[in-house]
Amino acid sequence: MGTQAAPPRGVTALRSRLLPLCLAGALTAGCGGASGAGHGAAPPSPRTTSPEELCARIVAHWSRAVLDGDTYGDYQSMGLSNGQYEILRRVVATARTVKRREGAAAAEESIDRGARAGCADRYRRGGPGKGPWQ
Repeated sequence: MGTQAAPPRGVTALRSRLLPLCLAGALTAGCGGASGAGHGAAPPSPRTTSPEELCARIVAHWSRAVLDGDTYGDYQSMGLSNGQYEILRRVVATARTVKRREGAAAAEESIDRGARAGCADRYRRGGPGKGPWQ
């Protein structure tokens, strides 16, 4: 193989200054995001779901399944706590009455209202206890 001549001194100094600048530029170029946000702008935070909202969603979902007879009612297989299951039982009992009197659409609305109210009340008082069954 042969030996290559060393680059002129000015080129070596230029390389040592440009390399960190090029790396820094490449790293920050990807930080602006696809939306065209300016450099240094923080991306928006992901939206988190509150415990009350999550409770209301899962209770409403399983209340519909229980009302329609699509489940056998094991709260653990539904992923519910004992407290959430108690809310579900109240919601379904009310929804059954509403369904007989006013129809399926009114029962759906009753489920949503009951799940929101029951879960809001549950978390207004500090939420579940320390045990996973509560």
